[in-house]
Amino acid sequence: MDELHPNERLKVESDYLRGTLEESLAELATGAVAEDDTQLTKFHGFYQQDDRDLRDERRHQKLEPLYSFMVRLRLPGGLVTPKQWQTLDDVASRYANGTLRITTRQTFQYHGVLKENLRPHLQTIHQAMVDTIAACGDVNRNVICTANPHRSAIHRQVYELSHQISARLLPRTRAYHEIFLGEERVAGGAQEREPDRSEPKAGSGQGALDPQEPLYTRHYLPRKFKVALAIPPENDVDLFAHDVGFIADVVAGELRGFTVCIGGGMGMTHGEPTTFPRLSDPIGYCSLAAVPAVAEAIMRVQRDNGNRRDRKRARLKYTVEEMGLDAFKAEVERHLGEALAPARDYHFDDNGDRLGWIQGDDGLWHYGLFVQNGRIADFPDGPQLRTGLREIAEQHDGDLVLTTNQNVIITQVDASRREAIDALLDRHRLGVETSPLRRNAMACVAFPTCGLAMAESERYLPSLIDKLDTVMGDAGLADDAIIVRMTGCPNGCARPYLAEIGFVGKAPGRYNLYLGGGFSGQRLNKLYRENIDETTILETLTPLIQRYAAEREADEPFGDFVIRIGVIKETTAGREFHGA
Repeated sequence: MDELHPNERLKVESDYLRGTLEESLAELATGAVAEDDTQLTKFHGFYQQDDRDLRDERRHQKLEPLYSFMVRLRLPGGLVTPKQWQTLDDVASRYANGTLRITTRQTFQYHGVLKENLRPHLQTIHQAMVDTIAACGDVNRNVICTANPHRSAIHRQVYELSHQISARLLPRTRAYHEIFLGEERVAGGAQEREPDRSEPKAGSGQGALDPQEPLYTRHYLPRKFKVALAIPPENDVDLFAHDVGFIADVVAGELRGFTVCIGGGMGMTHGEPTTFPRLSDPIGYCSLAAVPAVAEAIMRVQRDNGNRRDRKRARLKYTVEEMGLDAFKAEVERHLGEALAPARDYHFDDNGDRLGWIQGDDGLWHYGLFVQNGRIADFPDGPQLRTGLREIAEQHDGDLVLTTNQNVIITQVDASRREAIDALLDRHRLGVETSPLRRNAMACVAFPTCGLAMAESERYLPSLIDKLDTVMGDAGLADDAIIVRMTGCPNGCARPYLAEIGFVGKAPGRYNLYLGGGFSGQRLNKLYRENIDETTILETLTPLIQRYAAEREADEPFGDFVIRIGVIKETTAGREFHGA
């Protein structure tokens, strides 16, 4: 029998995610934590990184890398009160690199947090009723949903469900509270028990007897687990990219239940065709009340059957591929104790955000603000995003909501206050018009902080969009939208495999080009050109965009067009992603 992956042993022997983190944080001779602890910090919501721009310089100076941490918040549904925003903005300067970044999981992350600042950082946000528990690691991640609970009663119901799922699937260990918040450890706890070194067995249900972690057990999950909820016709969460998706069934203005989808996921590894992105498949339908239980049942099946030997094949999408959809569904229903109803019909129009002013059902107004690649900072000769949003949080009593497309919604604005908000937006150059191409583009962080990056992404995509905007304008398409996404590596954080035009980093300055994704996030794209530079990118895309302008059918998206004319083959299943 193949050996378990070393991470599996590490989790089991970590004393419920405590490891030697106390000792690592106390060691002042290094900015890093112990190697094993770098895996455990992820469960507590942060990653160890270093500034890759400075690696060579520091090596020549015989210094260790400039270690710091990326800290990510658990923020189901993405809502932040004005007071919370001010606290989160404060710690960006006090403990991080002076910026906030909205992630594609509808939350904030900080970069550049030094080891000695971790505890005060987490304690300060804790006082604002925010934490980072399970924002990373082999657990359920931040639960996302169609943005803005104040837009309608249905939006509020879906937002509340995101919180119920998050609470139900939260790890129960008190390690975070003890290590970072100063909670006293109760005598007779897990530290006095021998670690369980047994291997998890498929279908064992081993969590039932574990008092410390009744759901996760000390094995936790094989890999990360992601849940999304969407309200058609808007697929702003890219629902099919997640392990579990719930599609709202709205009839005559009433939320009746949800179609349940499983098996989505974006990550893959270059050169390994057994790894691939995959879209989720519908397996049935459930009531509103059953949603948290269904999410838990799906997670239990993955816990007991997921691959714990090869982490590259450990996501739920591969468990579905290996078990088969029907067998996986049967296990879910066994955990539920009842069958799911047949899936309902649904329809999505797009996967973008509603930007600008939109009126909610209660008559209040909401402003969708574009934030390029989610980076909230004051840019030289550009928008003063951080200062402007801080002033809005200080003067406005409505909530601010983050979107999975890395934008911000300023909610609950009375008609009499719209002029004041517009004035703040204008003063800080926040409401400047941008092209449809830029508004629909996303990039991951990549260099200099991400240790997995092979190429630039966030720092490069804006300049590439400048050039592509020129191509679009010359073709008469300046007012048309094409979904463009870029990542610095194949892990897919910005969901590039759903883009109509996707770029995935291969090496510095070089990218794989993917074409043919669906405009509403309903279809994967496929590799079109491999390992190309900017010159080749523009030489490749310019004639395709010109041809699109001349030959497209009415309302035909670019992704549909390149498939129709035979430029790229339609990809209907993840296992076909690498095929010709």
